[in-house]
Amino acid sequence: MSYENVIVKKPWGREYLIYQNKNLGIWYLHIEKNQQTSMHCHPKKNTGLVVLDGSVEVSFLKNKISLKGVDKIMIFRGRFHSTRALSQGSAHILEVEAPKDKHDLVRLEDAYGREGKPYEGRSNEAAKTDDCFWITDPKKGSFNLYTFNNCSIKIESITDKESLLNRSYEESLIVLDGGLISNKGDYIVQPGDVIAGHTLNTICPYFDITDEILTLSITRENNEWGY
Repeated sequence: MSYENVIVKKPWGREYLIYQNKNLGIWYLHIEKNQQTSMHCHPKKNTGLVVLDGSVEVSFLKNKISLKGVDKIMIFRGRFHSTRALSQGSAHILEVEAPKDKHDLVRLEDAYGREGKPYEGRSNEAAKTDDCFWITDPKKGSFNLYTFNNCSIKIESITDKESLLNRSYEESLIVLDGGLISNKGDYIVQPGDVIAGHTLNTICPYFDITDEILTLSITRENNEWGY
């Protein structure tokens, strides 16, 4: 099922696909204040969240954490979680799913009566509008820049390890293709991973990169790119 041209209406707001490749899909989530997603898990896929603007509370079965722009979190398959918007107005989030499968969903609890129900069907879809955001791949060795929800977003094709270094401490990166590998060829950082800039600075010198790494980098709009 293709989601490239639709907005999916939710009782807590809306979401739509902004990027996809063979490895993953990235969705934009708009959650209204004090509204929340169901307590759900994904049995087969990992999920990464990056807050673009506003603040949220991510709850698990036994604990919860607060995030604000441009904080990130990885949620591995099978872990139940729910996201509530705390900020005035709404919260704006990027959700990374790897592998891409919107129907890999188990709802445990839901404030809107959707417990045990599948992902929203065609009756909840509307055509995308002109203000909907879409990200395109750059040419090899180059990059594309965007501004969205008070963030600077850079999709970059990287072919040398030096370009991965000296990342901003507050930068969040989504690996879209390729990654860092050990001397045995095992992936240390791979497609679908969401990683902080300071973490990448620490581990990158110890590992090799694939021939090309495609990354999506996110910083606050008033920050300058440090590389």
